[in-house]
Amino acid sequence: MRLTTKGRFAVTAMIDLALRQDGGPVTLAGIAERQSISLSYLEQLFGKLRRHKLVSSVRGPGGGYCLAKPMKDVTVANIIVAVDEPLDATQCGGKQNCHDEHRCMTHDLWTNLNRRMFEYLDSVTLHCLVTAQQAREAAAQEDGKVVVVNKRARVADGESVPI
Repeated sequence: MRLTTKGRFAVTAMIDLALRQDGGPVTLAGIAERQSISLSYLEQLFGKLRRHKLVSSVRGPGGGYCLAKPMKDVTVANIIVAVDEPLDATQCGGKQNCHDEHRCMTHDLWTNLNRRMFEYLDSVTLHCLVTAQQAREAAAQEDGKVVVVNKRARVADGESVPI
């Protein structure tokens, strides 16, 4: 079992969107640049997120995407399911034909892991992830070691380095 880039990128993009939506709709091009994710890949992901009513789109100049629900109502599991990410530790996809068309000896173990993994991801909200990210950014600024200014980091001694 593993979470592929599809699920990871979808969660990352949703955090980026949630962090910036107070300034109006967020463009996929902006997310793509900040997170180093292909724009065409984001377009595919956001199409799925929109169909699952997790985001809404705004057309025209100044358009982009906004969250369609409050952050507290969106879980990591919602995002993963929306982009069709399989969360399955079984070899059989739950069909119980893992070992020569029969149920394997460890089927229940992996099925229980699937259930617990889903329960955990369903307990983590986008609000929680955004709040944690904001706290990390505030701590970095408070330390005075790194301050992000126009995609450059200003280090404590005044040196500016690209990020």
